Amino acid sequence: KENYQGALEDALKQVEEGYPIQYLIGYVDFYHCKIKINENVLIPRFETEYLVEKAIKYLQKKEIKTGIDLCTGSGCIAIALKKHLNIQIDACDISEDALKIARENAKNNEVDIHFFKKDILTENIEGKYDFLISNPPYVKIDEYTSKETKFEPQIALFAKNKGLEFYQRILKISKYLLNPNGMIIFEIGATLGEDIKKLALDIYPKANIKIEKDFNGFDRFMFIET
Repeated sequence: KENYQGALEDALKQVEEGYPIQYLIGYVDFYHCKIKINENVLIPRFETEYLVEKAIKYLQKKEIKTGIDLCTGSGCIAIALKKHLNIQIDACDISEDALKIARENAKNNEVDIHFFKKDILTENIEGKYDFLISNPPYVKIDEYTSKETKFEPQIALFAKNKGLEFYQRILKISKYLLNPNGMIIFEIGATLGEDIKKLALDIYPKANIKIEKDFNGFDRFMFIET
């Protein structure tokens, strides 16, 4: 009993200092999936659940067989999509520690996903896909963040070039990753929509691009039909 009381007091102290309660619990419920998390992966947000919900609605209207999730982290996006769509999906991340969690999550949720390690900023990816989806790092280096984020992996949060670094690279490599009439799905920073749209139109001048809002009315999702 004393050990339990001591552990509870330690946990409460951590939470008071800003430590995410999700890490203490060790998992989150994400779009009907139980996702294990620790400090090696970003905590899945409600916004990303909404991204998955919207993505499923878009993809169900298309002839989709293959997809890839870039910067997968805990694997939550890929796992949720695999659960709800009859598709083959691959997923990659720069962090082997994150991929270890992602593979465990896929096994626990009884889905078959090919996870692999890749630094998408410097390395090319082999394969052809009907769509790619990504919730990449997009917080600007000097942007304010809540105190909880200091406990999350910083490489999963911050991006250079005013938050645009990963979008630029993903759009560039999408030219050889996507099959004809492919689709790109992004979670985006609330102030980055128009800048990302310009980047996309430079590469896909005839693309149909939609920016959609999250529950708080902020620009948060982008759907690019190439």
